[in-house]
Amino acid sequence: MDPATSEQPATVVRSDAEWRAQLTPAEYQVLRQAGTERPFVGEYTDTKTTGVYECRACGAELFRSDTKFDSHCGWPSFFTPLAGEAVIERTDYSMGMKRVEVVCATCHSHLGHVFEGEGYGTPTDLRYCINSISLKLVPDA
Repeated sequence: MDPATSEQPATVVRSDAEWRAQLTPAEYQVLRQAGTERPFVGEYTDTKTTGVYECRACGAELFRSDTKFDSHCGWPSFFTPLAGEAVIERTDYSMGMKRVEVVCATCHSHLGHVFEGEGYGTPTDLRYCINSISLKLVPDA
């Protein structure tokens, strides 16, 4: 564990050059530079396909489709990640306000942010607002 952040170290570690070679420029900008894709353009914003959403960078399982809900915010929304420690939540002040960033626990790639107390009718009252470009959907067989 990293004592400075109380996080487990990434288990998938690549150099910046390796990430750039593996990812498209748009994927790299979001996953490795904590960017955000434009709202309502992502391939998974409105999909209803049943399956598991994996990290596009490393393939770690992150979310199940049965926790995805329509938030109409422009990005895929989930009310909980997979059980265990699939994601790490970090305090983020990059936009001049306090938010909670969500990163993949396996490779520490940026996924999006989690918001609490917005009043959605979900079991957790959490909205994991995740960039489509950070995900890869593996449909159920």
